[in-house]
Amino acid sequence: MNEFSKFLPVFAGAFLVSFGLPGQDAGAPSSGLREQVQARVNQEYPNLFELYKHLHAHPELSRHEQKTGQRVGDELKQAGFEVTGGIGGYGVVGVLRNGSGPTILVRTDLDALPVKEQTGLPYASQARALDDKGNEVEVMHACGHDLHMTVFVGTARTLSALKERWQGTLVMIGQPAEEKGAGARAVLKDGLFTRFPKPDYCLALHDKADLETGAVGWVEGYALGNVDSMDITIRGVGGHGAWPHNTKDPIVLAAQTVLALQTIVSREIPPGEPAVVTVGSIHGGTKHNIISDEVRLQLTLRSYTDEVRQQIIAAIKRITRGLAEAAGLPDDRMPIVTLLDEEFTPATYNDPALTRRLAAAFKGWFGDAKVRQAKPVMGGEDFSEFGRTKDKIPICLFWLGAVDPESLAESEKTGKPLPSLHSSQFAPVPEPTIKTGIVAMTAAVLELAGKRP
Repeated sequence: MNEFSKFLPVFAGAFLVSFGLPGQDAGAPSSGLREQVQARVNQEYPNLFELYKHLHAHPELSRHEQKTGQRVGDELKQAGFEVTGGIGGYGVVGVLRNGSGPTILVRTDLDALPVKEQTGLPYASQARALDDKGNEVEVMHACGHDLHMTVFVGTARTLSALKERWQGTLVMIGQPAEEKGAGARAVLKDGLFTRFPKPDYCLALHDKADLETGAVGWVEGYALGNVDSMDITIRGVGGHGAWPHNTKDPIVLAAQTVLALQTIVSREIPPGEPAVVTVGSIHGGTKHNIISDEVRLQLTLRSYTDEVRQQIIAAIKRITRGLAEAAGLPDDRMPIVTLLDEEFTPATYNDPALTRRLAAAFKGWFGDAKVRQAKPVMGGEDFSEFGRTKDKIPICLFWLGAVDPESLAESEKTGKPLPSLHSSQFAPVPEPTIKTGIVAMTAAVLELAGKRP
């Protein structure tokens, strides 16, 4: 018995629902199509699992995905796509033309995180690399991008093999630097929508660390949040800790600022509007009896609408300056507030009509019980950029369950949290997750470009 045997009943159950039990939804695909997809996925899986293990064991950091992009490009070529590399860095685009019809873009992310893997898997990453600051760090696919790429390649192979079942153009992009929130902007700037066929729809998926494998989730409208990073330097007038009256203590001012910032969400943002202001880092001072000259804060800001985002940013600038003025700081010692524009990730807004259409298709393939309407979250995803160009292309990112159902049930029973995305212990269940992901993404493309009986 191999390590995945205990999950086979879960996956088998999903496929029994997906591939032809009586009483399916009226929108379900024909049994012949089910059989074709099932056979192709089962045929490809052993090779895809080897690909998954390779990608998992050889992660690369954002903006350094050279070998990863090359491998994904090679896989697309073997599947019959016209491939162009070096898009927005190490991104790769594959195009498969199959007659007249809609153009559909499918996106995967390529990059990994500076995390030391502690999963204990036999194919766990031992990779080390230099980050953008020249520091040596350990590297891991702690967000499941290796899983995304494997599903992406499996979908490319499946749709290439089933060209008689759909018509149109398929554009598949391996996008770099998602974890930096910069990769989508880079590939768009490099001509994704001008050098290649402009899509009518853009699709992506993301594994979910609190959804059981074999299931998919969908969110209509706002699905993920605006993500901003902000640096604040609270300045003071330093001196001896025994003579505080001769100083302007930036540590006291920083403490007041941290507390005051918490009133933005609770007292300035309308109660029905989700928002987050988190001070994730605070550094200041060097010794017990020295009052320092400055304290540095690092913040993450989360919201959904552009209006709330701007309101939060303006409130932070107003509060930090107001407290500094109240403390008697001169103009040349006012706080320095820096919004890191290059790290901004806009909110992911799933086009409602497209999302409802795909959700109905998923129910036809998987059955109602395996298709869940999920709640919006405040995580960020730069796939959102594909829907914010002047073209206003409809986009949809859906969730892919990646957790052992027994582990999920135990967590819900005991309250003990499961490893989350970005955790050193996060390890998706490969076989049923990869197979379900391929079926789901294939089903999405066939819903939009499939030939009708």
